[in-house]
Parts: sequence; C-alpha cells; structure tokens
Amino acid sequence: MKKSFFRFLNKINKAVLPKLSDKDPLKLTKFQKGIMAYRYFVLINSLD
Repeated sequence: MKKSFFRFLNKINKAVLPKLSDKDPLKLTKFQKGIMAYRYFVLINSLD
C-alpha cells in the first residue's frame, strides 16, 4: 500500500513540479531546495 501510494505521488510530482536537476544545487533558493528534497524523499520511498 505504501509503495503504491508513493509511486502514484511520484507520477504526480513528475507532471506538476519543476525539474531542478539541470540547475546548480548551491544556487537554489530555500523553496527550491525544499522541492528537491521532497521529490527525492518520494522517489526513494517509491523505489523501496
């Protein structure tokens, strides 16, 4: 159940949230770093 929820959430993230992988992590704002951390958290939990 948990894994399928995070997979669904990951699909929504890919469609809605901006892609930040092409930017320098040191130059991101706190809000952008939060988005990146959230996307990473969801991705890791969907792969487990």
